[in-house]
Order: sequence, then structure tokens, then C-alpha cells
Amino acid sequence: MRLSAETSGRTRWRQVLLPFLLSLFRGALPDQIRYSIPEELAKNSVVGNLAKDVGLSVPNLSVRKLRISAEKEYFVVKPESGELLVSNRIDREEICGKKALCVLDFDTVAENPLNIFHVTVIVEDINDNTPLFKQSKIDLKIGESTKPGKTFPLDPALDSDAGPNSLQRYYLNDNEYFDLTEKQTPDGGKYPELILKHSLDREEQNFHQLLLTAVDGGDPPQSGTTQIQIQVTDANDNPPVFSQDVYTVSLQEGVPPGFLVLRVTATDQDEGVNAEITYSFHNVDEQVKQFFNLNQRTGEITSNDDFDFEIANSYTLRIEAKDPGDLAAHCSVQVEILDENDCAPEVIVTSVFTPLPEDSPPGTLIALIKTKDRDSGENGEVDCQILGKAEFILKSYLKNYYKLTTDRTLDREEISEYNITVMATDRGKPPLSSSITITLHIADVNDNAPVFHQASYVVHVPENNPPGASIAHVSASDPDLGPNGHVSYSIVASDLQPRALSSYVSVNPQSGVVFAQRAFDHEQLRACELTLQARDHGSPALSANVSLRVLVGDRNDNAPRVLYPALGPDGSALFDTVPRAAQPGYLVTKVVAVDADSGHNAWLSYHVLQASEPGLFSVGLRTGEVRTARALGDRDAARQRLLVAVRDGGQPPLSATATLLLVFADSLQEALPDLSDRPAPSDPQAELQFYLVVALALISVLFLLAVILAVALHLRRSSSPAAWGCFKPGLCVKSAPGVLPHYSEGTLPYSYNLCVASQSAKTEFNFLNITPEVVSPQDLLCEDTSWVPSTNHGDAGVPFASDTILKQAPPNTDWRFSQAQRPGTSGSQNGDETGTWPNNQFDTEMLQAMILASASEAADGSSTLGGGAGTMGLSARYGPQFTLQHVPDYRQNVYIPGSNATLTNAAGKRDGKAPAGGNGNKKKSGKKEKK
Repeated sequence: MRLSAETSGRTRWRQVLLPFLLSLFRGALPDQIRYSIPEELAKNSVVGNLAKDVGLSVPNLSVRKLRISAEKEYFVVKPESGELLVSNRIDREEICGKKALCVLDFDTVAENPLNIFHVTVIVEDINDNTPLFKQSKIDLKIGESTKPGKTFPLDPALDSDAGPNSLQRYYLNDNEYFDLTEKQTPDGGKYPELILKHSLDREEQNFHQLLLTAVDGGDPPQSGTTQIQIQVTDANDNPPVFSQDVYTVSLQEGVPPGFLVLRVTATDQDEGVNAEITYSFHNVDEQVKQFFNLNQRTGEITSNDDFDFEIANSYTLRIEAKDPGDLAAHCSVQVEILDENDCAPEVIVTSVFTPLPEDSPPGTLIALIKTKDRDSGENGEVDCQILGKAEFILKSYLKNYYKLTTDRTLDREEISEYNITVMATDRGKPPLSSSITITLHIADVNDNAPVFHQASYVVHVPENNPPGASIAHVSASDPDLGPNGHVSYSIVASDLQPRALSSYVSVNPQSGVVFAQRAFDHEQLRACELTLQARDHGSPALSANVSLRVLVGDRNDNAPRVLYPALGPDGSALFDTVPRAAQPGYLVTKVVAVDADSGHNAWLSYHVLQASEPGLFSVGLRTGEVRTARALGDRDAARQRLLVAVRDGGQPPLSATATLLLVFADSLQEALPDLSDRPAPSDPQAELQFYLVVALALISVLFLLAVILAVALHLRRSSSPAAWGCFKPGLCVKSAPGVLPHYSEGTLPYSYNLCVASQSAKTEFNFLNITPEVVSPQDLLCEDTSWVPSTNHGDAGVPFASDTILKQAPPNTDWRFSQAQRPGTSGSQNGDETGTWPNNQFDTEMLQAMILASASEAADGSSTLGGGAGTMGLSARYGPQFTLQHVPDYRQNVYIPGSNATLTNAAGKRDGKAPAGGNGNKKKSGKKEKK
């Protein structure tokens, strides 16, 4: 019992020293957070307030993302409070085994900014394991000749607890022959030894039974028992003896199974059967039997499995040598395992910040990497590097920690995803390595403006297009993703008025299709310039502009409009006089027409549709000049009607007609009786209307009275004395100068003066015997005294028409165009009649100049067409009121056939001949009033 007291004293000293050693250990761990908990705590038990201990406030926990970084997570951080909780069962014996101090080390990681904290949790043992013997019964054979004081080692009890809760002492029941003592193994374990106090006498008592009890130091203590059965045998005087009490051997961890570790040798001085020795493991763990094998006859120890330095770096083998007399000897074998570089380093990614915005600056943290190598020494030292990927660098952060950061600015449009391979290599010989691949996604930012597929757009749109039809399609691309790459289109500027822009064009914001909001008119709008903008939906939004030029093409939608000849104000046709002696080629008049279209659609041609005398007159195909084709014959009527058609060059062509009334006479007085001799042609339209009215009257008796009234009114209108009203006494017909408001009505502005005598003795205008004294100025129809004949003439035989009343000048011989000055192509004699298409803009200007020159002659008196000076043969209709400002400019619409000829206003002879006589005056057609 004295030994037991000593054992108890040593146990108490250990209980005092353990907290002191723990305090020293804690002092040796700087910059660490330490907790101490008992093992087997319930799940979600609170270890401590980790957030408070690392200096983090509770409101910032969601931003800092405090978490545990460990291979096996025994603990977890409560997000709401930052408390460290137990998440798995903690069994100290399973984790630390026989270690006196059980420590769990792990790291806690906080982000934004990145911080790593080392946490140490000391797991304190509780008395949750009972000491147990491997065998419930121990059989011993002791010879009767054994001397007192002989010791017999017994198998120890096993207790997984540590510290005070581990096995502390053994107890043996009271008996006369045996006592108990405790021995300690090199690794600190305790085992009991049975001591023989008195000599045994087999003949007196050949069997002894003892009870061995093992007790731990818990509170309350726990114990385990086993029975010792001792059989007293006959004498065997010499026990085996080992050559060494302790054997030491070193092994590489990579030796194969079956490798000879050591051979132990024991000798026995006895002879015969008592000298035969048997070897066996004595008081060893099951782990020893797993890795080692002992030959019972030879004592050879061989490896039974692969050694792993990382699991156990040393083993203690206790060997027993026993002879047939159960005399035994014991020795210890210490096997040390040497480390080899057989473990490749591990690469652990503790944090990955993905996706990463593409505009992240260089040095942005991508991932936090931890390395681990189970080997020791240089075999466990690890270096990391990146394979390829020059965009990233790896920096050492703390022990075994690396930061993966960017080395340059990234572009998602170039590379949207990176596979970064990090390789860890230890410093062993040969070195071992392992790698891990980190997938990094690049998040898009709006760093690209839309780009149009063309630098500018030009679209041709024919006029009269249907409203709402698409006329163009602009397209822009944006390599960004999502809203950053979604492009919308709009019109931001144009050369149109802002209010008019929306009524002309619009653009679809999504597709970029440009629509015409209305039908375009080439005559109103030739072209317009638009500025379109493509804008993405990023924040802030980026945009790009492009110009779109819309050219409106011409269509043949305007018929030619005849400017000359035109109807009078009352709608009656006007006539032109032609000298009876006119030779072939004589320029009678000229049909002037314009077309609001342009190009080929405005290229006009003139054709004779109907003539009273076919072959008597010809019309210039391009000039519209009406000339005599032959001389007037005796059988030809003095009054001719010519219907001229004006066609443009469109497809299909449009046309207009002009009616020319031509009278062959040498003077106006000669032409008026000729006109009065012939009844005015009946209006076919009026006759048709009359017949329709009559037909309706026959069908409906109820409308008979209305029909009679209509017929009477119709007959009254058809017999209107308009043609003779000018010759009634006291009536003055002096037309005032007038300008029609719009050239589009088909007439040119004109005015004329007509004066006749009111006292006429005859129905004809051949008053040859009238003297100036017969007619007074007051008797003239016109009050303009400029028409009164001078009294200086004195000659009573002067004709009335030429010398007294009309006072017309003789024909101006300078009215004619020379052959070289006629409007037409350069170098042509009679103009281009072949219809050659004009080849340049200058030809177009020539035709315009020709039209303007023809109208200008009527205004400035530079030439005539058979009339007085400056009347172009139109003195009865045109006066000085006709100016160029009343003629629209059609230079942009009309092409001139032929080459680049020029036009002059110089007067010259036409055809080199003077008129046969008379003044080619023009007058309204009418009837003479007979007395």
C-alpha cells in the first residue's frame, strides 16, 4: 500500500503542474485567440464570442463574412451574434489519443478587408472512459522454487482519458503471498507487476486466485478489475535472459511489408526442454500487431504493413521470452519511423471572389489560397506558382497562405472566363507537386459604346412611297452584355425643321428600321440629312452617332403643263395670224410647256395630234416650234386648227394638249372678217349635255318645266353676243394689264389693247374712204388718245386700219432668229429633232434658257414672230407687263437635247426672208356684228 500512496502523490503533482504548463503553452502562442472547452459538448454549445474577441462589431458581420477555415469543421460562427458554436461531436480521445494536451487549431477569415485570425481551442478531458483490462482473467504459472521478490509483469489496464482522468493506480486484494507494484514504460504508461512475498509450496497450495483493480483519477473515480489465477508448478531454476533490455531501430516509412526490422535473442541456462524459448508480444497495442509480426521461434520482427510517418512516427514493442517452465524475460524494442517525401502538397482555396468586374484595378484580390503538406522538414515546405496566365500574380500572405491578385486590367469582351491553375511544389527530393484550377468569371461593365456597321448611310427612296414603309435599316453592335449591350435607336438631329421631322421619318428604337411617315414628293423635298444615335442601356449610358442621307428619287407623277398658248380669261381660244405668203419653214408660233418632274421624266416632246390640213404645219420634236411645212395653197382654208400633244419621257409617259387657232391673213383687219364668216364650232360637250337633258325630260314628266328652262338657258348662253359686244356704241374694251396668280394654271401673264371705231358704215373692217375728220376721238371705243391718227396725214386715201385707227407699226425685220441663233443644239441648223437624250447639266440649262428667252422676247421687244416690235407675233395679247419673274425656274427639271449650245437674245433674220406683208397679230376668235 505504500507504493499506492506514492503513486497518488505523483498524480497530485501532475494535477498541479498541468494548468501551469497550459499557461506556459498559451504564452508561447502569440497573436492567437484561445478557448478551453471540455470534450463531448452538445451541438450548438457556445465556445465564446469570436466576433468580439477579434474586434468586429455585430452590425458588420454580414459585410465581413466571418467564417471558419479548417479541414474538419468542429465549430461554426453564428452569423447573427458572431459567437463560436460547436458543430460536431468532439471526442478528445479520438482526436488526440494519448496526448496530454489536446489542442484544435484553425483559422477564421474575415473579408472586406481580408483578415485571418488563428484560433486555438484546448479540449479538456472528462472522465468518460473506464479503465479496462484486455483480459478478464490472467493465468500465471509460478514454480515453487521461485524465490521471494520475484516480479511478474502483468498486462496494464487501458484508459483512453488523459491527465487526472486517466489510469492512476492499481489495487490488489489482500493475500499472504503476493504484493503489487507499479512500473512506468518509456512512453509514460503504467503497468502493474506482481511481487512474490513468500516462497510457494505446490504441495501445500498449488493454486492461488487474486483480484486486480485499476482505478482512474476522475471524480468520482472509475475502475476496472481482472482475475489473476496462479498455478504453482514444479521448479525451473533458470529463466531466459535477453541480450539487451532495450533495442532501438530506425525504419524508412516506405519499406515494403515483410521487411526484417530486428531480431531479438534470449538465452536460458537450463538444458533440455527447459531451455526452449518462445517469443511473443507482451503488453502491446493492437496497432503494434497491425504493423509488426514476431516469429515465436526465431525472435525475428518483420513489417506487416506500410508505415506512414504522418500517422505515427515511432512504435514501442515489448517482447517476452518464455521457457517451458513459464519462466520469462522481457525487453523493449523502440522503432523510429523516418519521414520520406511521400505526400504531395495540398492546395486549398479558402475564398474565391467571382465574378470579378472587368474594370477592377490591378492588384484586386481574386482568391485566398492555403497550402498543406503532411511531410516534415524540407519535405513539408511548399512553394506555389501560377501556370501561364500573365494577367494574374500570386503573393505570399502569411505562413502557408497566398493571395491571388490581378496584374493588369481585364477585358471581358476579350476573355470572359479564366481557368487559373495554381501548382504547389514541396522541397523534397524528388519534389512532389499538385495543382488546382480556379475558374474566374469576368463580370461585364458598360465600357464599350455602340458601333455602327457603316460609317454613314445613304438611301434612295422613290417619291410617292407608301406611308409607314421602311426606307432604311441602321444597325449598331455593342459587345457588352445585358443592358450594357442592349442598343436603342433615335433621331437626334436633321436638316429639317423640328416640327416637320416627325411628320417625315421615324426610327424603331429596338430594330433601327427607319420608316417614312408620309409619302415623299421629289418636287418638295429632294434630300434630307438625318443624324441617328445608337445608345445602350448601361449606367452611365454610352452612345454613337451616324449620318443617314435620304435621297428622294423622282417619279413621273406630274404631267406637262402648257404655258403657251393659253386660253383667254373667258376660256375662249386665242388665235395667231400667219402671213399668206409665208414660205415653208416659217416660224408661226411656239408651244411652251414645262414639267415639274426632273431627269428623263421632264424631257418633253411635241407631237401633232390633229390638224385641219395635215401636212401644212410641223412641230419641232424638242423645241415645240410650229412652222409651215409648205406654202399656203388656193384650196387651203384661211383658218386652221392645230392640236399639239406634249409628252414627257416617263414610263408610262404623261401628256397635255394645246390647241392652236391659226389664221392666214396679212393684217388683223383682214383676219377679223374671216373669223366672222365662219360660225364658231359647237362644243361637243355642250351638245352631249343637251341630249342628256332632253332624254331625262322624256323619261320624267315631272321635270318637264325644268328641262324647258334649262334648254332656254342653254340656248341663251350659246347665242351670247360676246364677240360683237366690243363694237356696241359707247362700249370701251380696254383690258387692263393682268398677271395670273400662279403659273400652274397653264397660262402666262399677258395684257392687250383693242380699239375700233364705234361709227362704222359697213359690217367689214375695210373702211378705206374714211378720213380723220369722220371719226372723232370721242367716238373711239377706247379712250386712249394715243390711238387717234395725226391730222398731219392729210391724205384721205389712207386706209383706216393702217393709218387712222390701229396705228400699227410695220413689221420689224429684226424679229427673226438667224439660223445660228435659234434655240437648239450647238451647230445645228433647225434644232435637234431626233430626241437625243441630254448628256450634262449644261444642256439642261440651255433648254431653260431657251424657254426664258422666248418669254423674255415678249417682254422686252427684242424679237417678234410676225407682229410689231417686241411682240413675238403676240402683240394682241402680250405687252410690257410680261416679265421674267412670272416664269418659274425649271432648270433643275428640264434636260436640253443635244450638245452644250448657247443662247443669245440678239435679233436677226429668220430664214433670210422678210414677211410678205401684214403684222402677224393675234386676236380672239369671234363673230362680226351685222347691222
